[in-house]
Amino acid sequence: MEKKNNWRAWLYLAPMLILMIVFIFYPLFNAFVISFYKDYQPLLNQRAAGITFTNYTFVWNNYFFKAALKNTFVLAFVSVPVSIVLSLLIAVALNSIPKVKAFFQTVFFLPYVTNGIAVGMAFAVIFNKNYGLFNAFLDWFGIEAYDWIGSTATWGRQITALMIFTIWDSLAFKILVFASGLTNIDKQYYDAAKIDAASRSTVFKRITVPLLSPLILYISITSMIGALKAYNSVIGLFGDKLGGKPRDMITIVAFVYQYRAQYANIGYYSYAAAAAVTLFLITLFFSALQAIVSRKRIHY
Repeated sequence: MEKKNNWRAWLYLAPMLILMIVFIFYPLFNAFVISFYKDYQPLLNQRAAGITFTNYTFVWNNYFFKAALKNTFVLAFVSVPVSIVLSLLIAVALNSIPKVKAFFQTVFFLPYVTNGIAVGMAFAVIFNKNYGLFNAFLDWFGIEAYDWIGSTATWGRQITALMIFTIWDSLAFKILVFASGLTNIDKQYYDAAKIDAASRSTVFKRITVPLLSPLILYISITSMIGALKAYNSVIGLFGDKLGGKPRDMITIVAFVYQYRAQYANIGYYSYAAAAAVTLFLITLFFSALQAIVSRKRIHY
């Protein structure tokens, strides 16, 4: 009877397992193999000239990959913590006004179902030097207009504009998750805090955050993975030029796509695969690190 139930379980899981093997596991394995091919060119030379590790040394010593690594890390380690804190505070604020909570949840969730490229193009208009709303806002405080995303923009202004857009764009999903988590917290904890005359900050630090810690861990890991894979937001904001100077705002994913697009050139497909495997290992490392560090902070 037990074996029969096992077969039923595998039968139910089969469609999803097949999709995962075809679209996730096989591409990962294939990229790993191609990353070691020497002088590989998929159009005319399906067989590589041999196996080599130089594809990785080429990528790791490449100027544009180093720039992509810096941009990706800055974007991930700044936008992710800021967006988590903001979304948690907004969710708590919404939870305190139940009458209009559903309305504002809908308003905050709208960006999540909007095309990322389209939103990025809208933000490109907002950050335009000549007629953008952002410079108009700064002008109210007597601050001169700056070029944020154009050809004369500095790297600092470009990354600032990108982080503002990324943080805003990532708030919707996080707010919805935290708002749902808040509704599942037993009200007796807050009632006990009222009896003890605990302040709002104490309630937030001692009750809300600990009880939401599993969700915070989940959001932290998924947000870090998303930030490390950033591409659509950059393309939407800066276009295919990726910033003012050549590839100023390139990310690791953009680096992979650009080198993969040069598959007619010998070796470039393997360079793209090596960069993709490097990104996979970086993502795996930080996801595992977050899980290990958070064990002492998570309350189930």
